[in-house]
Amino acid sequence: MPLTLTPKDRAMLNGDFGPGTKMAMSILARMAEVIDAKELLDISGAHIDSTVYIGDAGLEFAERLARLGAKVSVPTSLNVSGVDEHHWQEWAVPPDWAQKARRQMIAYQSMGAAPTWTCAPYQTGMKPRFGQQIAWGESNAIVFANSVIGARTERYPDLFDICCAITGRAPATGLHLTENRKGQILFRLEGISEDLQRRDDFYPVLGNLIGKLTLDKIPVIEGVTFTPDEDQLKSFGAAAASSGGVALFHMVGVTPEASTSEAAFQGNKPLRVVEINMEALRESRRELTHADGDELHLVVLGSPHFSLAEYKRLASLVAGKTKHPQVKFLVTSSRAMTQLADQAGFVTPAREFGAQITVDTCILTSPMLPDDVQCLMTNSAKFAYYTPGLLKKRIAFGSLEDCVNSAVAGKIVRDEALWK
Repeated sequence: MPLTLTPKDRAMLNGDFGPGTKMAMSILARMAEVIDAKELLDISGAHIDSTVYIGDAGLEFAERLARLGAKVSVPTSLNVSGVDEHHWQEWAVPPDWAQKARRQMIAYQSMGAAPTWTCAPYQTGMKPRFGQQIAWGESNAIVFANSVIGARTERYPDLFDICCAITGRAPATGLHLTENRKGQILFRLEGISEDLQRRDDFYPVLGNLIGKLTLDKIPVIEGVTFTPDEDQLKSFGAAAASSGGVALFHMVGVTPEASTSEAAFQGNKPLRVVEINMEALRESRRELTHADGDELHLVVLGSPHFSLAEYKRLASLVAGKTKHPQVKFLVTSSRAMTQLADQAGFVTPAREFGAQITVDTCILTSPMLPDDVQCLMTNSAKFAYYTPGLLKKRIAFGSLEDCVNSAVAGKIVRDEALWK
């Protein structure tokens, strides 16, 4: 059955709303046909991943849309850019890269999108509501919106996300539809202590494991006896979306579409059942560390972007301490969260400790690191997963407290007590 368009869809396609909207709708309609969508649906918000400068093609696309007068038609947030426009000179960012990344920022902002510049739009005032149809890019944002909030978005790729934002429409397919949101694989936690479940490093390790075992299916997790907070769910989802292709997970008794296991599976039986024990978790944790020896050059926090609560916790951990002079300590966050943290008094202790704070960008997408920085440490499974391939650096994974203690010691230090 061919794609059915409304009269307004056809008007946009015919150019009645201007050449920019025509370009966006022509791409949207063609892609909807490719994925066999039967119709389009209205969205009430969007998050644009195309803001990251990764080459001239993406910049040309954004500037062409802007030059054609395209404007977003729904509230739209912007993902990280390729540069911290105020602090890029503190790092190894080439000036020509910074200039082009800045042009790409200007292009998207000129289309009416809010300059949020964050991979965690759910931390902003543009956080969607349960059941809201949206078009979000950025893997961790997608899985958080679908799973933790219960909003509905497909995995929207770069360049396609802005087309949805301009037209206010998206293909009526995939995770937008209730029947496609049912769980598929059941994971049962066996013999995992509640003390470990309370730790901030448990959730990224679990997410890394479940992502690899799930791939692009929808996992349902049973046996969580502690209710994780928003940042723990953020780190779980980001890990699962990196090691696998998870765009939606259900955590029984925790996430909104999983009051029970039966509800998560919509009354169906799982395709398979997998038990998660300590041995599997320990192996997942080992896989996140690619650094040998004690050498440490840089601690990286904020992948996804640091929240206000994380700033608060960091401030308490570093109070009265000073990092080792050979170790750089980087926190990445949004300008909004950083401003709130500064107003709350959480930024000053971090700076006194020796931390540098970068906003609006991500170390994975900006050429920030000098050649002499080779061994990194992080509390993010997402960052640990991507670093060897994208940055060609060695990486160690640990808790937030491990990262602080390592920065003080000048070498990799990890608390192994609950992981034995």
